[in-house]
Amino acid sequence: MSENRPWVEKYRPRRLDAVVNQKGIIKRLKQFIKDESMPHLIFAGPAGTGKTTSALAMVRELYGRKMAVNTTYLELNASDARGINVVRTYIKDFAKAKPPTDISFKILILDEADNMTAPAQQALRRTMEKYTRNCRMILICNYSNKIIPPIQSRCVVFRFSSLNSDDIKERVKYIASQEKINISSDGLNALVEVSKGDCRRAINYLQSCGTISKKLDQDTVFRVAGEVPPEKIREILQTALEGQLQFSLKLLSDITREYGLSGINIIKNIHREIYDLSISEELKIEISKLLAEFEYRLSQGGTEEIQLQALFANIVMLNHSE
Repeated sequence: MSENRPWVEKYRPRRLDAVVNQKGIIKRLKQFIKDESMPHLIFAGPAGTGKTTSALAMVRELYGRKMAVNTTYLELNASDARGINVVRTYIKDFAKAKPPTDISFKILILDEADNMTAPAQQALRRTMEKYTRNCRMILICNYSNKIIPPIQSRCVVFRFSSLNSDDIKERVKYIASQEKINISSDGLNALVEVSKGDCRRAINYLQSCGTISKKLDQDTVFRVAGEVPPEKIREILQTALEGQLQFSLKLLSDITREYGLSGINIIKNIHREIYDLSISEELKIEISKLLAEFEYRLSQGGTEEIQLQALFANIVMLNHSE
């Protein structure tokens, strides 16, 4: 590889046009750039959907070669700098300083703003209002409801949606070709499945798989992601539902040893597959209840082996009780 950087950063889109699956949002942001004016903004939505990338691309297109950290823009992560003192000192000092004479305003990007404490958010709202002529803010968060209403009322909220499978596939295929990785069709589908709409997660898994082999298939992806191929989970469930407790526990032991999964991982994998099984709706409901109960038991410190065996024993009993 030519650069010793995480692929998420190496292949981060540098222009708004390259951000995928957010056409309506990108169109409005480009209008702000064209007008060279913008309000305070909130970018909200699931992880890995292009919020931070869009903010940085917007700054890059707005300022061009004049883009400079601490002069035209500043990026802070609110999960690290989340206290009221940071707002009263660092953020306030940046906001009140006048921008360069040929630039009408600076931009402060506040990532993971939903992790800020309530007092810090209260202090931030006054800073936003007082120094809005010098500085516009872009607050990035996963959950906009964790931003206090006074701040929301001062901002235009853009809600980013999860990426669809085709968008993630195109990006993964592009990066794989650049890094000379041969990825099979089932491996590509597996990457999309384990990423769950998060393009950043898909790229990270691709890089992890790429360190193992330059030829990727479904099995490699599931091993790196800590998940089990769907057909193996369905086989275990089907065996339990047929009343074969001993055999289902043997299969469970095999995949636990082979893939190195924890009890919580096993339950999440089972939950992913139960709704695609050819069983009655009532049985799906009862299995869902069991998964919730045993997931809670494990989270409270229950012994994994005992709890998982008890889970499958209960699934066997469900079919016998029908």
